[in-house]
Amino acid sequence: MNIGWLIGGAQGAGVDTAANIFGSAVAKSGYYIFGSREYFSNIKGRHSYFSLVISNKPRHSVDARVNILATFDAETIFQHFDQVSEYMLYDVALKDTDIFKVRTIETEIAEDQADILKKAGYDTTVSEVIRYLNDNGVKTIPIDYGKIMRNIINILKMDSFSVERARNMVCIGASFSMLGFDKKYIENAVSSAFAKKKEFMELNRLAVVAGMDAILEKHYELEELPVDGGRVQLDGNTISALGKIYGGLRFQSYYPITPASDESTYLEANQILEVNTNKKSAKQGVVVLQTEDELAAINSAVGATLTGARAATATSGPGFSLMNEGISWAGMNEAPVLITYYMRGSPSTGLPTRSGQSELKSALNAGHGEFARVVIASGDHNEIFGDAVNALNMAEICQTPAIHIIEKTLANSYSVMERSGLFSDKLSIKRGKIVYPEEPEKYKRFEITEDGISGRAFLGHAKMYYTGDEHNEYGHISESPRNRTAIYEKRMKKIKKASDYLRDEEKVRIIGNSDTVLLTWGSPKGAIVDAIEVLANEGIQIGMIQVRLFSPYPAGLIKKAVAGKKRIIAVENNYNAQGAEIFTEQTGMSPTGYILKWNGRPIYRDELVEAVKEIVNKNSRKVVLNGGK
Repeated sequence: MNIGWLIGGAQGAGVDTAANIFGSAVAKSGYYIFGSREYFSNIKGRHSYFSLVISNKPRHSVDARVNILATFDAETIFQHFDQVSEYMLYDVALKDTDIFKVRTIETEIAEDQADILKKAGYDTTVSEVIRYLNDNGVKTIPIDYGKIMRNIINILKMDSFSVERARNMVCIGASFSMLGFDKKYIENAVSSAFAKKKEFMELNRLAVVAGMDAILEKHYELEELPVDGGRVQLDGNTISALGKIYGGLRFQSYYPITPASDESTYLEANQILEVNTNKKSAKQGVVVLQTEDELAAINSAVGATLTGARAATATSGPGFSLMNEGISWAGMNEAPVLITYYMRGSPSTGLPTRSGQSELKSALNAGHGEFARVVIASGDHNEIFGDAVNALNMAEICQTPAIHIIEKTLANSYSVMERSGLFSDKLSIKRGKIVYPEEPEKYKRFEITEDGISGRAFLGHAKMYYTGDEHNEYGHISESPRNRTAIYEKRMKKIKKASDYLRDEEKVRIIGNSDTVLLTWGSPKGAIVDAIEVLANEGIQIGMIQVRLFSPYPAGLIKKAVAGKKRIIAVENNYNAQGAEIFTEQTGMSPTGYILKWNGRPIYRDELVEAVKEIVNKNSRKVVLNGGK
């Protein structure tokens, strides 16, 4: 069972808050959810929306089309009317609004949506959208938001400006009522959300109840499902922060940038936590430093690692570019710093609040020159947690920068998952070769060893030297050809330890055993996992090969996984299929087909299903996706 729901509204109108409350109430009723947030890169006024799927089993992606479109403004109606299949909630006061009179809607979107209506023989007003939907089998449900707001004003004696902000709560109350759940769940969710703002708690509770009362029939009659208490509801930024804490993080630096900042602000709000590591409960603290720019962010994190602190920074594309010199310095000086790289739409500022996978090669080639670095890419929320721990471990084991890739798609989406899927007995803190020299004056920080990894002493425990220039085993500057060859080789070969440390499934995730496989990395995994089940029900067997570790690249494992496959279809959120290009470079093999998307929106399950069928049934070589608003 899957029900898709979408709510939209102006930025600053509480769309995100409403969606989180709605999702929490649904989850408390026993159902799994997966929610995805889309928003403009402005503070207030432009259109944002939240897609949510409700299911009786775990889901990992959303669909472009939804069953319920929940609206309380005109722009949401115009932007998304062509995505709804069953029900639309709307404000009766908006019937005469014309799409070209909505000042906040982008010209291109207005023209595209108007074209859909005109080609079907309809005009461009809300009332015509309603007629279009009714004619296409969608039931439209009117709500008199104005009347509800006036009633609440009379009850609470509050000013109209404050009360009007609760329209979003009316909308989710009506949506929740359509599902047939007990209203106690959504009332409890409202109480929890506004626990620290009690002056607004009653306002929002009344708005939710009024929305529920506006729905005269239960359209789904969903039954409560048992919950064993072992589930958590988290978004990608929060999971990454928790993974770092679980992995022993002690210092995090950052300069504000979308969508990376949310991770650091969560750490700031939870700097002292009770954590259970290696079966021992203890309080752990994290120093969080907001720096003046990204140069300071990477350099302060690197400095913290030299003192022995597990240190990280988090950034996105433009900030990562500024960190390149600091990453190179860390590579030269074998500093185990973690960079959490939140990928978004690029190049330049690009689409700062949208998603993309066009910077994979940037991560692999960050900095100038050759040096060992770990690059790992998470494909879902569960993986983010474990990958954060492993990235911290690998950075210290290999004494090298580690880059953990998380896309905006995962950062700004949330899901309900089993707690056991996060906390594993296989996750523990491993710090590598840490030494406390008995003869501090003779300590060789960069001692050449068989595996390329030197004993690492912290600042204050021995005499040591760090420089951006080439150096000898002690750290003294040296331009000797013999020394250069030896120390260069030492830095490069140690990366093999990262591969030895990880289990095979942490390098490459394989699902299914079919002649046709979808080769992917990062967030498309979610849509693929969900699509595999749909396609199987239609008699199309598909497998998945997900590359998780890009440096060092697990070429042997991947060659074995693709051996004998009839079709290898690359699925990525970029123009050039960068992951597939690296696959070809490392294995000498090439995909037979491509499913690509670069419009800044995630890959949706339903559009992926249709794309796979086009390639399998029509032998198409390339399908470009363009779903989303």
